[in-house]
Order: sequence, then structure tokens, then C-alpha cells
Amino acid sequence: MTELLSSIHKPNDVKAIPEDKLPRLAAEIRKEILLTVSRNGGHLASNLGAVELTIALHRFLTFPEDKLIWDVGHQCYTHKLLTGRREAFSTLRLQGGISGFPKREESDCDAFDTGHSSTSLSVAAGMAMARDLQGGKNRVVAVIGDGSLSGGMAYEALNNIGRFGTNVIVVLNDNEMSISKNVGGIANYLGHLRMTQGYLNLKSSVERKLNKTNIGGALAKGIKKTKDSIRQIMIPGDFFEEMGLTYFGPVDGHNIAEMTMALQAAAKVRGGVLIHVITRKGKGYSFAEEEPSRFHGVEPFRLATGKPRVTTDVPSYTAVFGREITEIAARRRDVVCVTAAMAGGTGLSEMAARFPGRCFDVGIAEEHAVTFAAGMAASGLRPVVCIYSTFLQRAYDQILHDVCLPGLPVIFAVDRAGIVPHDGETHQGLFDISYLTSIPGMTVLAPSNGQELREMFAYALSLNKPVAIRYPKGTQDVIAPAKNRPPVTTGRCVETSRGSEIAISFLGPMRSIVNEVVERLALENIHPTVADARFAAPFDREWIRGLAGTHRILVTVEEGVASGSYGEAVAAWAEEENLPLRVVPVTAGDVFLAHGSREELLRECGLDAESITDRIRGLM
Repeated sequence: MTELLSSIHKPNDVKAIPEDKLPRLAAEIRKEILLTVSRNGGHLASNLGAVELTIALHRFLTFPEDKLIWDVGHQCYTHKLLTGRREAFSTLRLQGGISGFPKREESDCDAFDTGHSSTSLSVAAGMAMARDLQGGKNRVVAVIGDGSLSGGMAYEALNNIGRFGTNVIVVLNDNEMSISKNVGGIANYLGHLRMTQGYLNLKSSVERKLNKTNIGGALAKGIKKTKDSIRQIMIPGDFFEEMGLTYFGPVDGHNIAEMTMALQAAAKVRGGVLIHVITRKGKGYSFAEEEPSRFHGVEPFRLATGKPRVTTDVPSYTAVFGREITEIAARRRDVVCVTAAMAGGTGLSEMAARFPGRCFDVGIAEEHAVTFAAGMAASGLRPVVCIYSTFLQRAYDQILHDVCLPGLPVIFAVDRAGIVPHDGETHQGLFDISYLTSIPGMTVLAPSNGQELREMFAYALSLNKPVAIRYPKGTQDVIAPAKNRPPVTTGRCVETSRGSEIAISFLGPMRSIVNEVVERLALENIHPTVADARFAAPFDREWIRGLAGTHRILVTVEEGVASGSYGEAVAAWAEEENLPLRVVPVTAGDVFLAHGSREELLRECGLDAESITDRIRGLM
């Protein structure tokens, strides 16, 4: 039997496949996704759940003229396979390969670079308005999940889509099982009825004729009032209708024919349309269907069992934090946790299970999460906000205005700080040092091992001010050597070895890399002083001042961008103080770092041991 997927070489080829063969194509696509993700890792459950939906969209749209915007973009694998990237699909998320998210540089069928949630509707509204102003006729479709619809930006966009009246189709991909209560006989019947062109024609025709006379106009208003009252009771899309969008659905997102009918009907409506689609995350792979959260983003795994290919007994920083915050919560009733749709990812599962009334998942709403925590802190609680570095940057104003300006004791658990492998530019945690240390009154710490992470949370709770603790994804350096280290003290580093002429100060889990640098330099009879900085802000001025009489050079090493870095701040202060000490920051540079393994990305940005050694050798 000829493989259908092999016949798709370029955009729009899927339109030539007979309708009765589309289920077979969907099965082939699922197999391709499963095989690739099991080898490379990636986002699995979301992609398996969007296969038929994507096929229907590709048969409806014409690429690249029409614009398809994916919210977040972690469900775009089928889209890539249908737009001529099948041969490159085996390189998914590998360095130099294709991205796991939409990328305009990869294909002109990728309308917008995405990676964060709740942005698609604003992008679609902008593209539709640009089309109208330029006299274009192309279609604009945004696909947004029910999770992303919990973000406030999505509602700002919906409000304006309805207000502007431009033609935009919004596909709400709803894959939550709890939605089943809204999928019944009446809802389905009314959904199908309202999708038919006959209903749309009748609705507009009757309203137009009635409004020609005064009596008819009054009657039309009465009918509309009655219809609205019934709709509020029986039709789940009333909220979207009130915002000025026409609502279709619910629609079975795994039924290509039904999806196609909905899209064709939506194309005949003026203004914004929302198609409510029901899908199942992980569809077609039992392990992902049963545990969609675990298979949301996965490392390479074995298809037969669903188990990871590589296992380790070493806990991750996330796991260390999860255990520590649960133990703290058991001792202190004033400690609460707030997260933004990432309870499992930030290690809060145990905390949520043991103390459900003190663990708050606010959905994909980082801005609200921070100000919500600020409100609790102002009322005497000790909130810990647990959000990935790349997503916390969305709440910069709330951190500044609602937490730091009033000096409220909110603790930020900044997970995935530094280099984040495989997900690419949108998910790198390279900016938090810069954006957090730019805010007056913010204390920023970086543990270099798991024990230090635990100690830093105890220290943060002893303060009555904002504190951020940044730590990486993974297990690197989480287990520390058995050495006595001084307690965490505000603005003080820990000197781990004493040398002369040159000093190295590092932040966070760069410890093993710096240790390797020291070993390489020792072979050349270069013996630097080394210190674990611990604090990005405030940094240890006393220690640096003490270097000035005995050392010529201080090299600072950190996983972050150059602008606004810890090293940049140290260099500026040393110059202001006229210290006879040259400060050389070693950072990732001012870059948007692409996808690859941690080791590959460290080499790429010059943060591996060999590159740092070469840099120091050149300075000497």
C-alpha cells in the first residue's frame, strides 16, 4: 500500500488526497510524530490531538497566501509535515534541525514565530487588519487552546476582533475532558443548525425585512431579545456572541468532514467567527491519552512502554524545590504557592496534593499570578510564585509595580533559568538576571547545588522583602561535594579556592564547568582564585574590593545575556570605584539562542570549559 504521507512534497498537496483516505493519512502522521518524538523528545500529547484538525485546516486554506497562526505553536508538527518538511522532520529539535515551534525562516507557511501562549488572537487581528488596509482577500485563522484562553491577552484581542468587525476565524481547540458536560444533544443540534448556510441566510434575511418597517423593527427586537434569553440558557457560545463573534460548535475536531463544514460556513460570515472544537490530547497513543500532562513535553522515550529511554536517580532542581517547599509549608501555615498552569512542571504536585487550599494554579496568567501573590503578601501571607524564567518575563511590570515598589515579601521560584535545551529561542531562561536585577530592591540568588537551593529558600523566608531564586532545568551540579559552606548571608559570595593574579566568580550551576577550567589552567601553572557568587544582586563588593590589591583580572561566568548581566554590573561598579582590577564578563552574549542539547548550546555561546579556558589564557 502506497504511503499517503510520501505524496505530500509541498504546501497544498494534501488537497489532492481523496476524502475517504484522510483517516489513513491521519494515522500515518501520528505514526511519524510518535517515531520522531520518541527519538528526539518534544511535545507529544498536544500534537497527537491536533492531527485531524490540522488536516482540515490545510484543505480549507491555501498556503502561503492564507495565514494560519498557532497559539504557543507546540502543536504544529502536523502542519510542518504538510508543508514540505517531512524529510527534515527527523531533525526536529536537534541542533541545526527544524524547530519544535513555528519559524518563518523555515517556511513561508509559518505565518508567525511563536512559543508563548495567548498571543495568536492579537497576531491574527493585526494580520487581518493589515490585509483589509492593503486590499487583500486572504483568510486569517488563529488556533488557540482552552488553556491559552485563560490568558488575559486573549480576551483583549477577542474584544477588539469583535469591535473591528474584520474577517478572522478563531479555532478554539478544547481538549479538556471536563468540557464533556457542554457536549449534548441540544448543543450539538443547535451547533449544526447554526453552521448551515440556510440558517445564516434566513437569519439575515428575516432581520433585514423586518427592519424595513417600524412594526417589523419592534418585532425584530422582540425576537432578538427572546432568542438571546434562550441562547443564554442553551448555547455555550453566548459569551463569544456578546463579544461580537459568531459562534459555531461544539465540533468534533477528529472528524475532518465536520471540521471542513464548520470552516466553510465560517468563511461565509462577515466579521469574527469562533469555531469551538473538541479534541482529545494524546489521541492514538494510549499512554498519552491516559496521562496527557506527562506526555505534554517529553524526553526521548520507548514507544512500547512510554517510559523514558534514559533514567537517573539524581533529583532535578525542580524536584528538590518541590520537596523543600512542601516541607516548609508543613511547618509554616502562612506559606502559599502560586503558579501559572505549570504546577507539575515547577514541582508543586506534592504541595498541591498535601495542601490544596494553599496552592493556587491561576491558569496561563502570569501577570495575575504575580499581583495575586502581592495581594496575599500585603495581607500577611508569604507567597512563593513558581514560574519558568521565560514566562515570568511576561509579568515584568507586575514584579516592578506591584511587588518591588511597595517592597512586599514575595518569593519568586524561577525555574528553567539559564540555558534550556531543545525548545529554542522562545524558551531560553537567559534574560531573568537582566530584568530582575534592573528593579530596585530585588534580591536575586543563584544556587550552585541542591542543598544551597534549600538553604536559599529558608534565607528568603527570613527576609521581609522581594527575593528571586533562579535555578536550571535538569540535574547538572545538583549534588554538591560534601564540604562545609557558610550560611547564606546577604550579598556574600563563597570563596572555594585561593590563588593569585586572576579570579573567577560564577553564578549558579556553572560550578562543574569552572572546576574543569581550573583543572585545565593548573596544567599551565595558572592558579586562579574561585568564588561561588551566590548573589546576582546585591553582589559581594567587599570580596571584589579585596581582590584589587592581589589580582589583575576578575572573570565572571554566568548563564545569561550580556546586557544587564551580573558581570556587567560588577564591571561598572569596579570602574566607578577606580579599582585596579579588570573585570571580564563571560556570558551567553546578546543572542536569541536556538535549540540543541545543553552541551551544544554551551559550546555555541562560549560557556563550555574549553572556550572559557581559551578566553582566560588569552587574558593572561
